[in-house]
Amino acid sequence: MSAATHRAAHQILEHGRIFSDPLAVAILGVDQDEILRNVRHTASSRRMRLFISIRTRFAEDALAEAYKNGVRQLVVLGAGLDTYAYRALPDEMRVFEVDHPATQAFKQERLAAAEIRLPSAVTYVPVDFEHESCDEHLAAAGFDRNARTFVTWLGVVPYLTEQAIWSTLSFFAGLPGGTEIVFDYSNPPDSLSADRRAEHDERAARVAEMGEAWLSYFDTEKLHERLHSIGFMNLDDLGPVEIAQRYLPDVAAPVSGAGGHVVYASTL
Repeated sequence: MSAATHRAAHQILEHGRIFSDPLAVAILGVDQDEILRNVRHTASSRRMRLFISIRTRFAEDALAEAYKNGVRQLVVLGAGLDTYAYRALPDEMRVFEVDHPATQAFKQERLAAAEIRLPSAVTYVPVDFEHESCDEHLAAAGFDRNARTFVTWLGVVPYLTEQAIWSTLSFFAGLPGGTEIVFDYSNPPDSLSADRRAEHDERAARVAEMGEAWLSYFDTEKLHERLHSIGFMNLDDLGPVEIAQRYLPDVAAPVSGAGGHVVYASTL
């Protein structure tokens, strides 16, 4: 809900300048005034809103390029209230939305209430990443291991243990058809400046109180080494400085206050 609210607020406050999503407000089921009341009007909150918008833009730009190159199978891990499959689905693209069953049930309620059509190309795959493997559940849903696959995994990795993260990444790295994936992660808190560390600690405490604690952080160089070791050979990793340079050249300060990165990795 927090990520979806930030995406919706971006449509209102920045008019979708980075990432345009005509369904972002509708799927929440509340009016614009309530969305803005639920957004904290601080510099830290604005940075997070922009980061969430940018990571989605980065992922969908990479997906559009992959589609041009023949990808017709998309896996959205931790789909939440993501609206890609309901507003921008290209011809012949098969989408597998993977998430906790309770989250999927809530999303389907929201889609129905907003009268947003469910495309026949979308399949819901219920999985608890921390306790279950994607492999069997995807296979049962008709996923083709031999087809070239694109995966988005946004706003999920920090909430999982490293074991669950690497189990999922290793599965997709091993697919014979080849995999491209976009996910986000954060550098360890002790790598941040004092003011950014304070912002991180405040936000971390807030999400922990809601029962969704941040569990995993990665050193960028070590992450890249391990991604290479499991088969992801091509990487494009944007940290806060690179994100600002690419998407917000008029903004002097880095976008994310929590050492946030968004990375594209490919086995192809």
